[in-house]
Parts: sequence; structure tokens; C-alpha cells
Amino acid sequence: MNIKEIKKFIEMAREYSLSEFEIEQEGIRLRIKWGGTSSLSHTTQDEMTVPVIPASKEPSTAEESNLNQLSVVKSPIVGTYYSSPDPKEPPFVKVGDKVRQGQVLCIVEAMKLMNEIDSEYDGEIVDIHLENGQAVQYGDPLFSIKPVKADS
Repeated sequence: MNIKEIKKFIEMAREYSLSEFEIEQEGIRLRIKWGGTSSLSHTTQDEMTVPVIPASKEPSTAEESNLNQLSVVKSPIVGTYYSSPDPKEPPFVKVGDKVRQGQVLCIVEAMKLMNEIDSEYDGEIVDIHLENGQAVQYGDPLFSIKPVKADS
């Protein structure tokens, strides 16, 4: 069992919202348990625990109050964030762009599948929380959108 396989098991456990997952392969036992404190246990003859570190920082109180006034599009899956359909093409959206509900904002690649992430809101993009190619976790904020009135 290599690190790529372990990452794949972690992604699958998150994707299917499993609270606990255990597999034994080639004499190596891997146990993933989600709860109050996230940890990854990989056990051979000696037991070893490695904490899972979140990919993004928690927002500060000032950021939280600002986010409460905005609509936030969050990642529905774990994967890699891409701002455009191809590296040579312009991004789907930029800060200041007006977007409509259902409009494609970005792509999140998960297990070699390209998943288009659509806007859930009508409004103006005020913040893009990730850089192209950055890892994204389930629930991470992708975009902050300032809602617009129906007559705008």
C-alpha cells in the first residue's frame, strides 16, 4: 500500500460520508475515522498516528462577518481546483464578473473526472478563494458572491 492508495481511500471515505473505514492489504492495516478530531491511522507492527491537516485555514472573525453578508459557493467534493477548462483558455470567471445561477464557475477534478461547479446564486464575484491547481476539500469555500437584486 503506497501513499497514493492511502489518499485514494481517504477521498473515497469523504466522498461517501463514511465516519469510519478500515482495510487490510498485504499485511498493512489502514483505519480512517472521522469525528471531533480527524486522524489517520496506518498500522503495521508498530502503531503510528498521523493527524490530517486541513488544506485551508479557518476564517477570522472579520472574514466570517464579511462572508455572512455574501453568498458562498463551496466545494461539493475533494479534488483539484481549476479556474479554466484548459490551461491556455481564460478563466470561467474573474473578480468583478456578474454571474447567473447555473453558470459554470470552475472545475474540480476528482479521481480523473472533471466536475463543473455551477453558481448557486445570481450576483457579482467578489472573491475567488483558491489558486489554479490548488487542492480543495469538501466544503471549502470556492467563491464569494455578492447577491444582486432581480431588477439589476
